[in-house]
Amino acid sequence: MYIILILTIIIVVSTISAGIAIRYKESLAKKVKGKSLIKFNLSAFIPVMAAAVIMFIPQVAHAADAASAGSSSGLGFIAAALSTGLATIGTGYAVGSVGSSALGAVSEDPKILGKTLIFVGLAEGIAIYGLIVSIMILGRL
Repeated sequence: MYIILILTIIIVVSTISAGIAIRYKESLAKKVKGKSLIKFNLSAFIPVMAAAVIMFIPQVAHAADAASAGSSSGLGFIAAALSTGLATIGTGYAVGSVGSSALGAVSEDPKILGKTLIFVGLAEGIAIYGLIVSIMILGRL
């Protein structure tokens, strides 16, 4: 358990230091190849986080189960958090791509502002659906 925590801290610190080196010391970034270091760190971060989730979720669910005296509400809380979290990640991606395209389209023709706002609103609706699902899950607990 502590090994995963230490690995995560090392990966995060090395990613931040490589980003600072690329940002402020461009000559150092050419020698070290900082962009490849950041790619390696990010690709190593995902398996470490997956291992942390796999190892810690049963403990969290067991602790929640023991605290509620036989109730399975721990997994319900995890499901509510995942539904909201994943919906907001999807919303961020959708609004980013739709918003930048809408801004380009409006800069060329200001008459289509209303149409572009509809598309951005549809992208933001994803977060609302995730929030509604998590409220429904929490209502059943």
